[in-house]
Amino acid sequence: MQMMRAMAISEPGGPDVLKQVSRNIPSPNRNEVVIKIAYAGVNRPDVLQRIGSYLPPSGASDLPGLEASGTVFAVGQNVTSWKIGDKVCALLPGGGYAEYAATQASHCLPIPKGLSLKQAAALPETYFTVWSNVFQRAQLKPHEKFLVHGGSSGIGTTAIQMANVFGSEIYTTAGTYEKCLVCEELGAKRAINYKEEDFLDVIKSIGGVHVILDMVGGDYIEKNIKALVDDGRLVQIAFLKGSKVEINFAQIMTKRLTVTGSTLRPQSDFLKTKIASELYEQIWPLLGNGRLKPIIFNTFELSDVTTAHLVMEKSEHIGKILLKVQQ
Repeated sequence: MQMMRAMAISEPGGPDVLKQVSRNIPSPNRNEVVIKIAYAGVNRPDVLQRIGSYLPPSGASDLPGLEASGTVFAVGQNVTSWKIGDKVCALLPGGGYAEYAATQASHCLPIPKGLSLKQAAALPETYFTVWSNVFQRAQLKPHEKFLVHGGSSGIGTTAIQMANVFGSEIYTTAGTYEKCLVCEELGAKRAINYKEEDFLDVIKSIGGVHVILDMVGGDYIEKNIKALVDDGRLVQIAFLKGSKVEINFAQIMTKRLTVTGSTLRPQSDFLKTKIASELYEQIWPLLGNGRLKPIIFNTFELSDVTTAHLVMEKSEHIGKILLKVQQ
């Protein structure tokens, strides 16, 4: 068996539990491709997996890493959509912190026109997440008011741009003047510095919003419900401030609200394929013509993944954090 370099979680804990190991290069099953990884994304779920609170689904690689770009290295016997040598970016079930990773062929997408492999590595996890939650699940429509928390994160910068392109009125929260400025440059009508203002007061002053994308949770949940207009939709994708709160459900009933949420990784291959197909049809052309763009904060060598995780945990970054795996 051919061997590859990878960064594995030696035990649950801080960034220093990520250790370099040697693993067998994976072989594709009949519907998979194996990608020789050029760049991989670092995402909040990787941190949660590292500390032991987000276990990989059954059958997935135990290595962290949910997105990557690179070159198709091997294809399964049923795969006709890709051939060895094709350049792709892909959503992974895990395994991105390595020189090679296997994933469903239908979860791969071509590199958008004009983008590099590095830029393309910043796309899959955030674009799959935003599209499936904001547009498939919450059905955000043109001219509706949209609030996204964590506007300077990878998810936030993607959601602002996507909603802007489709004609929504966007509000967001962020923790510094610089972050707020970037959010407004990307298309937010108003970025609220949550350290200086209560976002609920601001949103109430504009009459409420139709859709909220939240990864904060905690005391934001009740405020989100109060910030929604009648028939509004709250989509929860993470709980950085906790998932257990006391809520008066009467306001959900009287305002006819929809409270929903999802995590991407455990969803079926079929649903992920559907997301990939819609992204290719509706979003990839917008990346190709420059109306959408990945926002990349910094790139670290695979061997320096510990530093990448430290940066992620400080939450001072704007946009995506990447790992350079190989040329």
